[in-house]
Amino acid sequence: MIKETVQKKKSNTSTENSRNLKLSIQFSLDGFSFCISDLDKNEDVFFTEYTFDSSLKTPNELLDKVITIFKSDKNLHADFKKVEVIHQNNLNTLVPNEYFIEENLKTYLDYNIKTLSTDFIAFDNIDVVDAKNVYVPYVNINNYLFQHFGEFEYKHHLSVFVEKIMAKKVAKKEITMFVNVSKHALDILITEENNLLFSNIFTYRTKEDFLYYILFVAEQLKLNPEEFPIYFSGEINKASEIYNICYTYIRNLFFIESSNILFDNLELPKHANFMLLYK
Repeated sequence: MIKETVQKKKSNTSTENSRNLKLSIQFSLDGFSFCISDLDKNEDVFFTEYTFDSSLKTPNELLDKVITIFKSDKNLHADFKKVEVIHQNNLNTLVPNEYFIEENLKTYLDYNIKTLSTDFIAFDNIDVVDAKNVYVPYVNINNYLFQHFGEFEYKHHLSVFVEKIMAKKVAKKEITMFVNVSKHALDILITEENNLLFSNIFTYRTKEDFLYYILFVAEQLKLNPEEFPIYFSGEINKASEIYNICYTYIRNLFFIESSNILFDNLELPKHANFMLLYK
């Protein structure tokens, strides 16, 4: 079953009347969301999020859900001038530019995940940290979207996370941990001034798992939980179990709030849906 959890548009704005629209899509095995932007006004005007009752097992199951959503949601059928797609999974690794050789893509991933000989492997340039993000995209979803839209750009979600944190000057001078939370995963970045010290994606099932990975990363970098700040984004709030258990052990917890005016019409906290909505 697919549940439409959010569907809001900016007041007094109609996507039907604009002729210069951009569509940004993000999907994972847990859900599908999209944002429509008016390029002339440089603002987001519409957002919808779908969540799946349970995590899907395969990319083929995800494709079935995506097809169902496209058949039922007329907002995905506008005439878009630009389409951007974000693949969310943990099938990735960051490689510094100085060590990157394009012919070795599979080798980089084999250190961290099991790949198949048939897997298509892509990479994103993350110029702001002089690195490449090597990953396995959902090729079947790309193929479907190409049939629907023609050419489009796509990236891995961790690339977007790093770019937004570093390029938007969110990163602090002191050592800081940034944690983006989704239903069963947390993306962790650690920065110091303009340097990315650490990045990884962890999957979790319990609040104890969630806390463990944060403290584990802190220990690896010899960070004191009484001192370093954590900035959360995504599916977390002060009432959630994962926030409360972190608050027990870590002193300085904050949220990254977006200035996106679309939040004025969304029943969502301003740190939600960071990849699509943060400005």
